[in-house]
Amino acid sequence: MTLPYLPDALAKDKVEAMAQILGLGLPHAEQWDFVQSELAQDLQAAPGSGKTTLIGLKLALLAGAWTSRTRGICVLSHTNTAKDEIINRLTAVPDGRRFLQYPHFIGTIQSFANTFLALPAIRALGYEVQAVDDDVYEAAALRLLQRREFSTLRNFLSRRRDGLDTVAQAVFVCEAGQLKVTGPRGRAPADPDTTASGQQYDRLKRQLAKEGVFRYNDMYAIAEWYLTRNPAIALAVSQRFPFVLLDEMQDTSDEQQHLLDLVFSSGAVVQRVGDVNQAIYTDGTPVSARASAFPAPLAVELPVSQRFGPKIADMASALTIRRRQQISGAGPDTQIGVLLFDDHSVREVVPAFERMAHALVPHEVLVRNPPRVLGARLAKGTSPAHPQSLTCYLPDHTPAGRVSAQKDLINIVRAAGARWAASGSDHEAVAELWEGVRTTMRPALTVPLPPLSRLERSMTTAGGQLRMVLRDLLVGSGEADETTWKSATARLLELVPDLAQVPLREAAALAENLKFVPRPESAAADVAADHGDEDLPTQVPSVAGSIQGAKGETHAATLLLECLDRRGSKHDIQETLKLLAGGDIQRAQVTVQRAAQLIFVGATRPTHLLVLATHREHAAPYTEELVARGWSIHETNDQLGGV
Repeated sequence: MTLPYLPDALAKDKVEAMAQILGLGLPHAEQWDFVQSELAQDLQAAPGSGKTTLIGLKLALLAGAWTSRTRGICVLSHTNTAKDEIINRLTAVPDGRRFLQYPHFIGTIQSFANTFLALPAIRALGYEVQAVDDDVYEAAALRLLQRREFSTLRNFLSRRRDGLDTVAQAVFVCEAGQLKVTGPRGRAPADPDTTASGQQYDRLKRQLAKEGVFRYNDMYAIAEWYLTRNPAIALAVSQRFPFVLLDEMQDTSDEQQHLLDLVFSSGAVVQRVGDVNQAIYTDGTPVSARASAFPAPLAVELPVSQRFGPKIADMASALTIRRRQQISGAGPDTQIGVLLFDDHSVREVVPAFERMAHALVPHEVLVRNPPRVLGARLAKGTSPAHPQSLTCYLPDHTPAGRVSAQKDLINIVRAAGARWAASGSDHEAVAELWEGVRTTMRPALTVPLPPLSRLERSMTTAGGQLRMVLRDLLVGSGEADETTWKSATARLLELVPDLAQVPLREAAALAENLKFVPRPESAAADVAADHGDEDLPTQVPSVAGSIQGAKGETHAATLLLECLDRRGSKHDIQETLKLLAGGDIQRAQVTVQRAAQLIFVGATRPTHLLVLATHREHAAPYTEELVARGWSIHETNDQLGGV
């Protein structure tokens, strides 16, 4: 297939000129191999290697050379955040905006499957889609279960510990060209061919489909079913999109990959980019044996990281599990420390790390990018072992996105504003604020509002306009008066029904939670004092969260907290140190590999300082080896991080 762009689009002089416009350097042959490749290709890129920058460069080159008005480029990722980053890079270059309109498509795999396959299939069945959302589906399924016609199923599930989850998580799968209903982990609770409860389970799922309510994963099964019944559609899509670029390929599920294989196996050039060693959203099983599994055996390697230096590169290389890779560190000479604690000093770990960051990282760097505290688990389990999770170190921690304990929305806004001021991260603050709005509005809606990640960003949509309202609320959180507050909440009440696609049933019931509450005098004085001090803070507070949530980020300083693994039997930092001190990672237990893989993701975030916190007894056998690697050992009572 001839691709519709000018033949010299990726010529050396064009690449050099565009790289200069974007302020990029291309010192490595692997970078050139990817940018200039016009054939199907996989790129296995180490953390911090600049793969998103390369994607932006390649798209910028193609945008200025694209010749077809009816055939376009298709760029797919897994999250709206990644999609938005690609779009931002395109809008910064000449001709880049051309790829933001027909015939091109830039979006998530979910939105692609919905737009071109699943939604047309549903419309062809005569159904009107009301919601594609797991939370909305759960609420609708549990309501439907209460009807008399499903009494046999309800009684059957009442005897099962996971009965309600079985209904809430029912999903379509495509088998032998047919849409079948199954439950969590691929098992329906009862046989629909031989039992009344199984028949009702199947009927409940199909009734919700007729009402237009679906789970996210339903759409992949419906898309596959549509393709099996209309094989010509795959050819039409490949003709529409002769060039396909897939980002963050390591997070593609077998289900998604199977669908992409069906769609783009008819001649499209597919280039895939990712890091399989960061594939943490899997069930821990080996990489799929599917022929199209990422990365292909002959994938181009991009092993040089610009984010960190040789110490972290050496550590990360030893923790590459899914595909062995020798990573080179071409970034700053990142320091690595081990912070030791005992049973009585767990809560002193984070303050000790903050002192270390203050002593070892340039102050202006910390102000721009506050130190991050990460754990593989946020909440405690039932195991008696200690510490188990991030909350063992920070008992008062409220994860981003968890609604404030405040009842009044205005106090939730103020709490989110305080989080923003402390962390510098508006994303976390907006996430917390949106959870407050969702909770506040719940009594007046028949369906829950979607999570923040599902809100559209275009200002022509209710989701985009709501994002702007949330931003305005945050900006004015410290100085809102009654007039501006009433104006903002009135706008919320206008937009929420549009987003939920249902009217507010009891708007008057919201009045109490939406009322204006004056800020306490002491808090107002604190705000005034803060605004009057133009000096930089003497010590920058850290921002806490999960390793999983920090994936893709870059930090100035990162603390990894020792936590229990999923089974509650092993501590992740301890097991990782054991591997680094000479263990065989390929022969380690699956739970140990999972833990090490998360540590790999967390450890490759910082540019200046990485600290691993572990119990003194856990680290004792390995300290000599770690010091030989150039690491430093610290105690929680070190006033300046031991320097």
